[in-house]
Amino acid sequence: MKLPDPQAFANAWMSQFSDPNQWQSWFNMTPEVQSHPVAAILRDAGAVIKPDAIEQLKNDYFQQFGALWQEFLAGKAPAVSDRRFSSPAWQSNPVTAFNAASYLLNSKFLTAMAEAIEAAPQQQQKIRFAVQQVVDAMSPANFLATNPEAQQKLVETKGESLTKGLANMLADMGKGHISLSDESAFEVGRNLGNTPGQVVYENHLFQLIQYTPTTAKVHERPLLLVPPCINKFYILDLQPENSLVRYAVEQGNTVFLVSWRNPDQSMANTTWDDYVDTGVVNAVHLVQEITGQDKLNILGFCVGGTLVGTSLAVMAARGEHPAASVTLLTTFLDFSDTGVLSVFVDEQQVQLREQTLKSGGLMPGRDLATTFSSLRPNDLVWNYVQSNYLKGNEPVPFDLLYWNSDSTNLPGPMFCWYLRNTYLENNLKVPGKLTVAGEKVDLSTIDAPAFIYASREDHIVPWHSAYGSMDILNPKKPKANRFILGASGHIAGVINPAAKKKRNYWTNDAALKAKGKRPDAEAWFEGATEHPGSWWPEWAKFLAEHGGKDVDPPAQPGNAKYRVIEPAPGRYVKAKAS
Repeated sequence: MKLPDPQAFANAWMSQFSDPNQWQSWFNMTPEVQSHPVAAILRDAGAVIKPDAIEQLKNDYFQQFGALWQEFLAGKAPAVSDRRFSSPAWQSNPVTAFNAASYLLNSKFLTAMAEAIEAAPQQQQKIRFAVQQVVDAMSPANFLATNPEAQQKLVETKGESLTKGLANMLADMGKGHISLSDESAFEVGRNLGNTPGQVVYENHLFQLIQYTPTTAKVHERPLLLVPPCINKFYILDLQPENSLVRYAVEQGNTVFLVSWRNPDQSMANTTWDDYVDTGVVNAVHLVQEITGQDKLNILGFCVGGTLVGTSLAVMAARGEHPAASVTLLTTFLDFSDTGVLSVFVDEQQVQLREQTLKSGGLMPGRDLATTFSSLRPNDLVWNYVQSNYLKGNEPVPFDLLYWNSDSTNLPGPMFCWYLRNTYLENNLKVPGKLTVAGEKVDLSTIDAPAFIYASREDHIVPWHSAYGSMDILNPKKPKANRFILGASGHIAGVINPAAKKKRNYWTNDAALKAKGKRPDAEAWFEGATEHPGSWWPEWAKFLAEHGGKDVDPPAQPGNAKYRVIEPAPGRYVKAKAS
């Protein structure tokens, strides 16, 4: 489904729906509104709304719009609770307050119309998503002509804010993305990704980093971290105060990390099998060889977790069981419910990608970044359009948002395999359905205890789906598994430093250890206990339980065969997507 141009939609909105008479045309679906973008979305999708639902929406709308109109005629500024319009510049003028209030009312009923349609679930999800995109895009806060805050600053600065805003926009056009942070404030290896360590191995796909111990004793079994290859690893190693890598080292772990290369044309034919066998399986063998330990704790984050699951199943098929424990952070193994991301994946869209990329090529990082930004457009797009361009502000330094803009490419064959076999067909969870690296994949053969973490407000990996991994992993001893639900979203929920004592998390170990069938996700949550602060200490305790005895830390990184190549964070993570 092609989304309408936001500017065109906004213009149509302002011209067609400025008074209730035009909205009567909308609800009657007269010819003058047939070309409207939202009408086109509903029509192209074959959407059907029952006449009684339309009638109810119409009656509710006119009742509420009539009250709003009467307030306006009486000179009263309507109350507006949306944070986009919280400034006194919106509230102090009845005209701008009415503009904001009428936009919110119109948005409410467009959304209600999308909810009222009768369509297949996935088609309905696409319609809701598309309507929400255009509803967010046509906010009066997004345009200079209808944003009183921007107009006020324009007057106060005698036009300087507009000049700066245009300069910011031109600079971002040159960079190919909206600036979410002051990018000059950060540098990977200087104040990001600077936990001390050494690169001890590299191939065309990844570098292996071994971090420097900081404790007098370390757990016997090492810890291998596998971040997602869809973005840079230093999300796990931002600044010292919010680095999961540094925290893991401080808890007495000998930590290794896979730093994926940012693919260029030399990797245009790289496959999912390569990421599994030449990537994760190879990294496991390297850690075993360097440390002399057969067993290790393994963590996978997001797509990295899917790679870890696939790799351990491949190793199990070969008679290898290297995991003392498995940690999966916001990870899909069962793709039955992929949430809002499902709007981007159907047979037609996957076939289109396969036609262009399956035989070789790159999925550009900027396209992936745009996709993820569209999931939260008000936070990651329009907020910065208003601040940077309309008001001429400079973005403030924010390490997480700097990382968010530091995109990575993906090899086309790998990306196409991933789309079809996980999001589209959900083949990975079916024992023996897939052959990867020459082996039949059966996730149930992974017999290590699992620590599954999910974020309650995750829009990329819905927490119910992450909870589904509990029914897949470690089936011989399922009660050894743990599930932790954290607050916030896909990234902020994971990066929740213990020292800051922010947010909260939920546990319900009793339900998981009780006799009988494991409770479903909602039943688990109903009996869960809420705890203040970070979930990190729970994870550290789990690692210690499976870390073996305490021993002296290694005297040097690597070994006689695998010598130091360069200091962490290495070259690969610094490469920019072209």
